[in-house]
Amino acid sequence: MLRGLFRLILLAVVVLFVGAYFLGYDVKDIRRMRADQPEAGGTTGSEKARQVGAQIGERSAAAADTAKRAIEDGRLTTKIKAKMALDDRVKALNLDVDTSGGVVTVTGTVASDAERQRALALARETDGVSQVIDRMQVR
Repeated sequence: MLRGLFRLILLAVVVLFVGAYFLGYDVKDIRRMRADQPEAGGTTGSEKARQVGAQIGERSAAAADTAKRAIEDGRLTTKIKAKMALDDRVKALNLDVDTSGGVVTVTGTVASDAERQRALALARETDGVSQVIDRMQVR
């Protein structure tokens, strides 16, 4: 039990330092944030720590929003490809589906105009799709 708690604390410290490194903070910056040392501009270390914490929070929120959008786009792409794979009239292996912000682009080759229309219909009727761009070619 105590070993597990120690490992959890160690993991949290490592994640904190790795996150600070990737967000552009240096260990020297963290050392300068001590509460007992005012900086040249009259800002104490605790005030600086709050400012840095706010910056980290803003960057984390932006990264989370970007990840959320990417996951949503991937979910839509997967859903549409699954619909096409299950449909007997569409050969999904010949089609590529890309999603960006709810806009779906379908590219590839189809055997007939009916197959093209069915692929477009499957994409359009998927929840979350705002627009479908057709870049398919009929052989």
